[in-house]
Amino acid sequence: MLARNLSNGRLKHFLLLSSFVSSSVKPATPFPLFLCSDSQTKPYYQNPNDFSSTPFRAFSSEIKKPVLKFIRDGNFDESTSHNLPICPGCGVYMQDDDPKLPGYFIKPSMKNPDYKSVIDRKPVAEETEISDSLKRGILAEFVEPENPSPNSVEKPVVCARCHSLRHYGKVKDATVENLLPDFDFDHTIGRKLVSTSGTRSVVLMVVDATDFDGSFPRKVAKLVSATIDENSDAWKQRKSGNVPRVVLVVTKIDLLPSSLSPTRLEYWVRQRAREGGANKLTSVHLVSAVRDWGLKNLVDDVCGLAGARGNVWAIGAQNAGKSTLINSIGKHVEGNVTHLTEAPVPGTTLGIIRVEGVLPGQAKLFDTPGLLHPHQISTRLTREEQKLVQISKELKPRTYRLKAGHSVHIAGLMRLDVEEVSADSIYLTVWASPHLPLHMGKTENACTMVEEHFGRQLQPPIGDKRVEELGKWQRYEFHVCGNSWDVSSVDIAASGLGWFAVGLKGEAVLGVWSYDGVDIILRDSLIPQRSQIFEVTGFTVSKIVSKADQTSNRMHQSKRGKKQSEQKEAVSAASPLTVDVDTSSC
Repeated sequence: MLARNLSNGRLKHFLLLSSFVSSSVKPATPFPLFLCSDSQTKPYYQNPNDFSSTPFRAFSSEIKKPVLKFIRDGNFDESTSHNLPICPGCGVYMQDDDPKLPGYFIKPSMKNPDYKSVIDRKPVAEETEISDSLKRGILAEFVEPENPSPNSVEKPVVCARCHSLRHYGKVKDATVENLLPDFDFDHTIGRKLVSTSGTRSVVLMVVDATDFDGSFPRKVAKLVSATIDENSDAWKQRKSGNVPRVVLVVTKIDLLPSSLSPTRLEYWVRQRAREGGANKLTSVHLVSAVRDWGLKNLVDDVCGLAGARGNVWAIGAQNAGKSTLINSIGKHVEGNVTHLTEAPVPGTTLGIIRVEGVLPGQAKLFDTPGLLHPHQISTRLTREEQKLVQISKELKPRTYRLKAGHSVHIAGLMRLDVEEVSADSIYLTVWASPHLPLHMGKTENACTMVEEHFGRQLQPPIGDKRVEELGKWQRYEFHVCGNSWDVSSVDIAASGLGWFAVGLKGEAVLGVWSYDGVDIILRDSLIPQRSQIFEVTGFTVSKIVSKADQTSNRMHQSKRGKKQSEQKEAVSAASPLTVDVDTSSC
């Protein structure tokens, strides 16, 4: 009835629309949808032609895209890795819908191999004689080979987030990073480690040498140790029982002082690991991925433990150096180069990445997302503040000689008060980033330091508002004792920051202040040496302090300038009256 009442011109639009709908609804490749559930998330492929079950309508005005749940399983499972593309840098599923979300990428366009302009290589003039140096092959440097070398490595396509981290050292959108869910270790890796079936598991517990207690994965150590105790008896009886091998890898040892003995360091590491719950260590390796220290022995040990079909899991806290370690290992194994994203940003790796071609046989190496340790003070800081806290060069001691009633501040993050001392004085050595300013003064002035200098001369935190955002100031009390002033006896460490090394002969009561929730640990001294030159009272010479002083001086000068200008204006306003009085008197 509608077609009878319409003219031929208006019917033409309906015919075009019907032909468009019929041509658009054709068999197509299925697209993945993620079914969100509490137990497990799996990709579900749906046929676009099945309009009975699809949530889309052809003529609906509100067309909604499928909601993709952010998961971090990565490509450790071969059954899903062939269907879903994984970013080789961070291990997240790649997508081209939302540029703000992780995994966004743009497929690069294929270039014509002849896109370069042809170079005319004919000689300008015929030469009768050619020098011997040119005959030896100097001209060959200007000739491009027709066939590329088979050993040349082509860089894979990574997501926009990895590109920003690699080239600019920061993420594209920090607000999106804060909204990402935490890595579910128990669901992804923990259930494989405690399983009695499957291939052999080798756990590489990667720990930062400059923040050992803050980056040590205590939860993983206790889980693996309990699994070894439960399955070792069954394994001895030749029953099915997975007994993981635990290899403790201490990275960034190049940041420790060169005077520290490797034997002493290994003994100290084993003791701290045992106290942290790792009582079933197979081996301990002290390595430096930047300077290639200890990598060969580590690779040989891991290959022997994994065998021909084992799984090797690199596990550790955020920014412990797992990706950097795996990239360095790949360079040592037959020249295989890996492309994991390295950046001094916590949480660089988002999903589990299966690294190919590093271990022999069918053994597999996995890079896992960093575990979040909320007790680290670095997790509360902004990116600019983390740059100041991060240790990037070899540590240098800064030593104070203190009496009772004096305090030492490490920036605006930590303070130590010497409350009671049995001897005349103690020696306090600060081991932290050289970018952090220090201050030594009387304890009675500590409250004014928080109000007047936190966020300014003592940074981080940067700014007055950040002081309130970090939380409340909490006090810890420690009773320490020592036998010598020449070496440090104990350390008082703050997770994610650094530590105080205390050298004394006798006993002392120390009060340590930091923000609520930060883990403060008393341990045996890691580095007994102290500096021979003592720091003086007041602020240390630092770029931060100098800049803060410059800004404060500018503020005072500007205030003085305003006052002087106001006084001049007042004088100029009153000057005509005085002139009249003077002239009249004359």
